[in-house]
Amino acid sequence: MRRVAITGIGLVTPVGNDREATWRALLAGESGAGPITQFDASAFATRFACEVKDFDPTLYLDKRELKHYDRFLHLAAAAGFAAMEDAGYGDRRVPEGEEERWGVYVGAGLGGLSTIESTHLKGREKGPRHGFSPYFVSDIIINMAPGLLSIKTGAQGPNMSHVSACSSGAHAIGEAARLIRWNEADVMLAGGCESTIAFLGVGGFNASRALSKRNDDPARASRPFDKDRDGFVIAEGAGVLVLEELGRAKARGAPIYGELAGYAANSDAHHITLPAPEGRGAKRCMERALADANMAPTDIGYINAHGTSTPANDKSETMAIKSAFGDHARSLAVSSTKSMIGHTLGAAGGIETAVTALAVSRGVLPPTINYETPDEECDLDYVPNEARETRVSGAVSNSFGFGGTNAALVVRRFEG
Repeated sequence: MRRVAITGIGLVTPVGNDREATWRALLAGESGAGPITQFDASAFATRFACEVKDFDPTLYLDKRELKHYDRFLHLAAAAGFAAMEDAGYGDRRVPEGEEERWGVYVGAGLGGLSTIESTHLKGREKGPRHGFSPYFVSDIIINMAPGLLSIKTGAQGPNMSHVSACSSGAHAIGEAARLIRWNEADVMLAGGCESTIAFLGVGGFNASRALSKRNDDPARASRPFDKDRDGFVIAEGAGVLVLEELGRAKARGAPIYGELAGYAANSDAHHITLPAPEGRGAKRCMERALADANMAPTDIGYINAHGTSTPANDKSETMAIKSAFGDHARSLAVSSTKSMIGHTLGAAGGIETAVTALAVSRGVLPPTINYETPDEECDLDYVPNEARETRVSGAVSNSFGFGGTNAALVVRRFEG
């Protein structure tokens, strides 16, 4: 079976609008949380989020096009183009003659929520003849993220989206890697995007009591694995990788961040929002991803946790890690970059797999910030508050979602 290299990374996050800005902020332990500016949130119990700041979509899309695309598509385009440039394709185009061997697989959880809101209000006000844009449907559907990147780059291979709540980006990367391994494609743009800091998004998660309510101190609100955690911080962003058949990448002298060595997906089959008891679904998912990578638990030195800062997730994920890794769990470094970036929902797997690849290739692990009060039920090494220089041979990135869906990806250090 063919091997898969990570040769390009594109990031747009609440702490940086490109790969290096995001990486520097993560290592410095900076929080992207602040008061919501995208709509009037004054009536909500939670009035803060992790927004992407100072983002200029005209760097990636023509001004005439912008009104045709929701913000989640702007973010997807930015991350996808940046990944291509990072992989050595500065013109953002697939090389002539290779179009059918390139594909795009990008996921999201909710799609164009802000556009749905605004169109509903406009339609009610102006009526069906004048209240709808002819681009409304194409503006909101999730598969427009890979569709837009396919159109702009010229990739004519598989063009698909994945919708699995907060696992969407991770599933998209894993399934894209399988296409390369099975010789259905040579190169895939893969990842996730999301922008749901909107009246409906914040209102819905508030109603489900999933969000932190630390309005007086947003920067300290996301505190995965800390005893005083009270919910996640909603966020937006995009993370897209260039996945490439390893031999092809080596032949063209591409930068290689690591090898995407393993992937697994499964279901808790337990509850629509809560994880399975003792993290049994997540445990099996990590075990299967390691088996897919042909790696032992002791080959893993770092886990980029799903780590949402909710009471149920962090406890169950800790139990899953201890169950899957046994005694080696005590030797693992585990951190949650959601402590800084917030929870980007469908984009999380794309962003966090990129961060995991950077951690493996550069030998530095991002911290879990705001870790102040240990929880006796969360008793692993969470890389508290400060980045750590540590060289690891392999790492796991976890993503779990509503509906009991799970994804685990294994990144192996590339030795050259």
